[in-house]
Amino acid sequence: MAGRPREFDRDEALVKARNFFWQHGYEGTSMSDLVDAIGIASARIYKAFGSKEALFREAIVHYETHEGGFALLALQEEKIQNAIHQLLTDAVSLYTQQGHAMGCMVVSSASTLSEENHPLLEWMTQQRVERGKGIVARFKQAKVENQLTESADPELLGQYYSLILHGLSVQARDGVSKETLMKVIDFSLNQLKPFLL
Repeated sequence: MAGRPREFDRDEALVKARNFFWQHGYEGTSMSDLVDAIGIASARIYKAFGSKEALFREAIVHYETHEGGFALLALQEEKIQNAIHQLLTDAVSLYTQQGHAMGCMVVSSASTLSEENHPLLEWMTQQRVERGKGIVARFKQAKVENQLTESADPELLGQYYSLILHGLSVQARDGVSKETLMKVIDFSLNQLKPFLL
């Protein structure tokens, strides 16, 4: 008599799939890879998540509300210099942490996709754009609150630190050490000092 199938933990399966996508990217992950990574049959994966793309999208949302949620918390700091310092240092801590892929999942897992996955590419691009808009909005808030000089351009500053944030992910993915990335952060924060009141 056949044994009962192993109990299925959807959240655990989602984390395993997320970690695999994070390491190998969307197109670098096949359904057979997911079967091996999660440890259940493809039919059960389809039943639980709908499709590979639906599973990937859910994995991205899971990342952004858990590991990637550091950004929203950091930007709530009262002083703009503290917010940006927290944002970048938390990013480096996550991007160089052992136990999962290096770098940011949103930046690295679907930065290039074939034409057949264009809608997914657009969605992923929008995730990154929204993060940048959040940083710009935080600088605009700082300007209104008189934390920045008259000459400070919130749009430019926000885009600059968004570029730094995404660049840290790429560098971490390429194996640049945490120590070096922290030095980059220190250098970038020095660029903000002339605009602080």
